Amino acid sequence: MADFLIVITTVDNQDAARKLSRSAVEANLAASGQVTGPIETTYRHLGEVSEGTEFQVTFRTAGDRREALEKHLVENHPYDSPEVIAFTIDAGRAEYLDWITRATR
Repeated sequence: MADFLIVITTVDNQDAARKLSRSAVEANLAASGQVTGPIETTYRHLGEVSEGTEFQVTFRTAGDRREALEKHLVENHPYDSPEVIAFTIDAGRAEYLDWITRATR
């Protein structure tokens, strides 16, 4: 069985999140992208602790599309150093995983 991934990034506004989600799916880099938010965040940046609001984009993709998806997200992301993290999907219905494969080709 091929490996499948959940890939997550966050952005500072809903429009940017929607654009990343749509562009990745249109480019066949992800089978889907879900926008969640707003979410409150506390983070350290340049030595300062700050708080803000972000939107999270969660992608489902095939393992062999991860590098291309990451490249796409970094190139189209509003942040200088964006979060792009991936988690392996350990189990899933065969039909759903087949759909991820078909949707990323």
